[in-house]
Amino acid sequence: MPERLGKRVLRLMQKYKCTFVRVGKGDHQIWYSPITNRNVSVDVGGKDKATANATLRDAGIKERV
Repeated sequence: MPERLGKRVLRLMQKYKCTFVRVGKGDHQIWYSPITNRNVSVDVGGKDKATANATLRDAGIKERV
């Protein structure tokens, strides 16, 4: 069973001072990125590495999972 990457994404977002905005639909959360000055949708229960890295890229974070 693939691991859930959402927790790793959230840890990286917190490291870069992103802040929680609200709960989205399903297992998604909306976070604000001060790097890009916009909100980013995070799939907390996600297992796809490409999606997790795309979320980080949308937030302006150069690190990858």
